[in-house]
Amino acid sequence: MIIYNKTKGEFIDDIRNGYIVDQIEEGFKKHHINHSSEAERRSWAYSLMFMRNVLDDEDIANDCPLAIEYQIPLTSKRVDFLITGKDKKDSNNVVIIELKQWENCSTTEKPDVVKAFTGGAERNVAHPSYQAYSYAKIIENFNEEVYKEKIGLKPCAFLHNFKEENRHNIDNDFYSEAIELAPIFLAKDVVKLRNFIKSFIIKASDCDLLMKIEHGKLKPAKALQDSVASMLKGNKEFYLIDEQKVAYETVKKTVISSLREINKLTGTNQKYTIIVEGGPGTGKSVVAIQLLCDLIQKGYSANYVTKNAAPRNVYFEKLKQDKYKLNYIKSLFKGSSSYIDVPNNFFDCLIVDEAHRLNAKSGMFQNLGENQIKEIIHASKVSVFFIDEDQVVTTSDVGSVDLIKHYAKEENSIVCSGDEMKLVSQFRCNGSDGYLAFLDNLLGIRETANYDLDIDYDIKLFDDPNKMRDALKEKNEINNKSRMLAGYCYNWITKNNPSSDEYDIVLENGFKAKWNFSNTSTWAIDESSFSQVGCIHTAQGLEFDWCGVIIGKDLRFDGNKVITDYQSRAKTDTSLKGIKTTKNFDLADRIIRNTYRTLLSRGQKGCYIYCEDKELMKYISKMLNKEIIK
Repeated sequence: MIIYNKTKGEFIDDIRNGYIVDQIEEGFKKHHINHSSEAERRSWAYSLMFMRNVLDDEDIANDCPLAIEYQIPLTSKRVDFLITGKDKKDSNNVVIIELKQWENCSTTEKPDVVKAFTGGAERNVAHPSYQAYSYAKIIENFNEEVYKEKIGLKPCAFLHNFKEENRHNIDNDFYSEAIELAPIFLAKDVVKLRNFIKSFIIKASDCDLLMKIEHGKLKPAKALQDSVASMLKGNKEFYLIDEQKVAYETVKKTVISSLREINKLTGTNQKYTIIVEGGPGTGKSVVAIQLLCDLIQKGYSANYVTKNAAPRNVYFEKLKQDKYKLNYIKSLFKGSSSYIDVPNNFFDCLIVDEAHRLNAKSGMFQNLGENQIKEIIHASKVSVFFIDEDQVVTTSDVGSVDLIKHYAKEENSIVCSGDEMKLVSQFRCNGSDGYLAFLDNLLGIRETANYDLDIDYDIKLFDDPNKMRDALKEKNEINNKSRMLAGYCYNWITKNNPSSDEYDIVLENGFKAKWNFSNTSTWAIDESSFSQVGCIHTAQGLEFDWCGVIIGKDLRFDGNKVITDYQSRAKTDTSLKGIKTTKNFDLADRIIRNTYRTLLSRGQKGCYIYCEDKELMKYISKMLNKEIIK
């Protein structure tokens, strides 16, 4: 999505005539994005004056197209400035420019991270050169046209206010790798930046490069499960951006420096517990797996821990296909009940994904051990918990930030948490923060949720579950990365006989389907599993390109608001076990809402929805201003 798209000459005219800010705001309105930040208005007015000065050169043709505020597909991130054209050899290029108004910053001990005043406070943020380069790599990795047609992406950063006496704080050897990949230009480097642009762009291209970037065919989204084997070999598969990068480098440095400190102190019981918070699709699992790989390569003993068997089984299968030995795989990827009798500080680091799903007791009957959080902290010198408290989906899920802190104190473990370890920007749901805000609003998870469906996320509403399945099947034929999911409102009839003629899910118009879990542990990637329906237990921790969600009768619209009904859940459902005894109906309500929030946010490119409750379907249609496909 491009907010402003004109030629260099038209851009200069808009600056000269004082139209530029209004033009950009009109672009946001055109895309139905509520954008009213006075600080950003000032930023455009000021920074773009400097860009006008940079481009005011006859050697750069006036008809070269440029763009301002380009939103990268599948993310919520925007590139500040792009200009396109051809160089002297007739090669097509796009120069990507990250603009900053900083006057100064300070170095950190974290690769590609600086400390700067932004958002009203001093914060650790990605170095502008790394930021520009990571944006370029994401565009290159997502856009098939850019890759196939060898369109050159040339990133750089322009800090037009940065004082020369402070240059050493941002332009130094510690950041040399990022700067080499994406040069940085400060206040006195206008001529150098102009020459950098002119080395790639002097005339307009024969084709519309911006439209190739804007509307080019997207490559199949890279899924974590497809990349684990390569990551374990030390290959870079994902480019962490912005707060992802800051969180990762902060966690990595904290882990390694803590281990070094502990290992120096003979006989110490000192521990460190790190808490990383983030919502759906913010990259918690990517950061967790990357941390595991880096620690293993440095010779530390580390495990990736998750209660959810589904992602572990998928990782096992993918790694076996890459010739990894099963015993080695299982020594790295563990269930959360594996640490009951493990000695104190046995592991250097335990990395816990989906920490909100941890249980108090372990075992089939949940009667073993004391508490999984305590056992994990006890077994490791450094424990790292990735958590989203809004993804608690069963009565046995006890993981919370407060409980982690409680057991950390009990185990004499120093807690590390804070803004630098929070993941905010999400990379699922086509990067649409508006869609996630819509889900929170729909489900009553955030009362003040304000949603603008600000980018092209493929949402379709179906009155007939068969039509939803047919539409989803077309998507699945692309790359086997689309699946049906459902709330747990349907009894698991085929549990002991999955090949029988019976069906678990029977809906209107002759729709029939079976639950998936009894006959495979890798339903999410099996070639023949599309016809089966996944539930929260087999979908959480995984992602798909498209998902089709069946919302059962446990979620309804009563004419005024969305309500839950725990009694409409299947009798075979154990996620609400004990509710009738404890009468903790608020917890049941929270679990049902969290379940649908998780299911409805599994798709990277789109989500198709069918509701058993017709009034809920009408309500969602009204909220989204979308017609129901009949």
